[in-house]
Amino acid sequence: MSKAIATGAILGSHYYVKQAEALVEKAISEKGADFKFEFPDTGYYLPQMFAMTGFEVKTLGDMRTALNEKVKPLLTDAPVEHMYKPYLGEALDAGMAALFAQEMIMAVRYIYGQEPVKDDSIGLTYNGFISDTILRNLGVQLVDGSMPGYVCIIGAANDDDHAFEIARDLQQKNILTLMCGNVNGDSMTKQLLRKGVQLGWDTRLVPLGPEVEHAIYALNWAARAGITFGGMKGGDYKKILKYSKDKVFAFAMVLGPLNDRIWTTGAGAINMGFPAIANTDIPTIHPTGVTIYEEVEKELDPKKIVERCIEVRGLKITVSKPPIPVAFGPAFEGERIRKEDMHIEMGGQRTPAFEWLRTADLDKVEDGKVTIVGTDAEARYKKGGQMPLGVVVEVAGRKMQKDFEPVLERKIHHFINEAQGIWHMGQRDQDWFRVSINALKEGFELRHFGDILTTQLKHKFNNIVDKVQVTFYVDEADVKKMHAEAMKAYHERDVRLASMTDESVDTFYSCILCQSFAPNHVCVVSPERLGLCGAYNWLDAKAAFEIDPNGANQPIMKGEVLDGKKGRWKGVDEYVYKNSHQALETFNAYSIMDNPMTSCGCFECIVAIVPEANGVMVVNRGFTGMTPIGMKFSTLAGTVGGGAQTPGFMGVGRFFLTSKKFMWAEGGFKRIVWMTKNLKESFAEEFKKRAAEEGISDLIDRIADETVAEDSDKLMAYLAEKQHPALTMDPMF
Repeated sequence: MSKAIATGAILGSHYYVKQAEALVEKAISEKGADFKFEFPDTGYYLPQMFAMTGFEVKTLGDMRTALNEKVKPLLTDAPVEHMYKPYLGEALDAGMAALFAQEMIMAVRYIYGQEPVKDDSIGLTYNGFISDTILRNLGVQLVDGSMPGYVCIIGAANDDDHAFEIARDLQQKNILTLMCGNVNGDSMTKQLLRKGVQLGWDTRLVPLGPEVEHAIYALNWAARAGITFGGMKGGDYKKILKYSKDKVFAFAMVLGPLNDRIWTTGAGAINMGFPAIANTDIPTIHPTGVTIYEEVEKELDPKKIVERCIEVRGLKITVSKPPIPVAFGPAFEGERIRKEDMHIEMGGQRTPAFEWLRTADLDKVEDGKVTIVGTDAEARYKKGGQMPLGVVVEVAGRKMQKDFEPVLERKIHHFINEAQGIWHMGQRDQDWFRVSINALKEGFELRHFGDILTTQLKHKFNNIVDKVQVTFYVDEADVKKMHAEAMKAYHERDVRLASMTDESVDTFYSCILCQSFAPNHVCVVSPERLGLCGAYNWLDAKAAFEIDPNGANQPIMKGEVLDGKKGRWKGVDEYVYKNSHQALETFNAYSIMDNPMTSCGCFECIVAIVPEANGVMVVNRGFTGMTPIGMKFSTLAGTVGGGAQTPGFMGVGRFFLTSKKFMWAEGGFKRIVWMTKNLKESFAEEFKKRAAEEGISDLIDRIADETVAEDSDKLMAYLAEKQHPALTMDPMF
């Protein structure tokens, strides 16, 4: 262990602990020791403190206790000149003490309205604390590898151009970039803003705050992963630290000179298994163990630093870039193109447009061919404004099935959006394209849309797609003619999907993608029950198996029906028992009260029993208010996630709520007595249609939401007034 690094880490920890103590004592003197505080949208109190120690910091008085009993005992004196020893333990303890202190500093700043930081000089409000909701929203991408990891960048690059190059490299590799700190007032955040780069979660470039200590937001976000997905408890620090090292692929990139505050923050990050890589000539630490590979490394060449970081963290990244003149990667999916930045748009009710993917015979498809049908198409495209656009994608493959057409067609949206400066929304005949002025300047042509689709469909679906060709129609008459054909195909698909039931197939599919985070969780996807994350339905899983027969989606032969009402089959039980590592003997797909399906943590909604109402409530991810059972979403998630099987609670994909098999064993859809207003509004039409099928067309109006009831007394009064059917149904238990 470098003596210089240890000295900096220990001195830095003393600095932060002293600052935290002063702020906490000041706040106690002004607001009282009983003053309550919690970070926005989290069920984990002060998450770093809770994850590592299990101590629940709820008040300012608790912060004082934590400082005296949990933080100060970790402090040691800085190394003296005449003595050498490894110092590793003292430096790592100092790093963790610094993280605890930083978290309290931020908590007090929140109490005084100083967080998140607002900087009017650059027109930016920093992100601040990272919520539990964001952790769960990104859960699927973190577990399926589409987001291979994340970096916390501290400081500023050598210049604006280098900052831009580093950010683009990270974006094209779809690495989430969290930014904090500064060098003499300049920062990576400011450099990217000067280059006109869009910042935010949508573009995977997130400014946390202007100081080094804002890195705690990245670190306490990581600390929650083991609890959220891994089923661990607060205080299981050995398990949580090992989990973060092995499963949370984060690292720090330090740009610019280092000081004691950076060294101690870096020591805290190393505790969690996250290496630090700097662009300056610093001492290095190459022994491994606390991290997978080197703990502290340097790379002075700005063109190589991203690659070096990936190597040191042990990330595995494969990127397929189509032959197009603009940058490409999932991080550009959230990029917005405003009207003033737009060169041309197609569809979006502005012009006739549609997109249709269909299967063709192998001898009818010329692989990679892109055809544009229409009068002066390129000239009209270059002129800009608006233009009709019909997109017909023809795919051929020996393993291709018509059932896979809608699965592949939905990917058009994602593939197009991954091109920098290109924007896409909607699907079928509700699609909408925009090309930015900058993309045009870079040389993006109409045919490049086809290059994206031919390249990506073969790359992502290489086991079922052998050939792809794309035809674009740009004359309004042609677009309308082909649209009529596409509408027939859409209708045939809808009829086919509507007729599929769990009874009509003999095979379900597993989804164990999330086992990389929740080792014992098993999701079983059927025609009438989609994955709890909402990202995979039965056809998606079926296609995924054909693409990768050894992947996370495996066929499950249902076998003998053990309980048709609850949704239990012998073959499913056998699969679940084996693939949950014998943690689960069985589950019921249609019951919430008797061995419900487990959850990882990526669920779209939580369904929870409301005993006094003889029904259930539904709260969606992102809702931060209180619910009638006295728990917020983040608290409920701790009960449901991590592979736990908890009767009365389950995580679901939101469209399972309108399935005929939703809680079929307990009377189903009519048991819903409370749900968030946002959820009611977001799929009101589907909800009303399902209610009409149950003979209660006004059920949605009988269901309470947070505007009328946030406690059980008000809920019961509302249900009685509205004569909700759950009140007269058989008892749930």
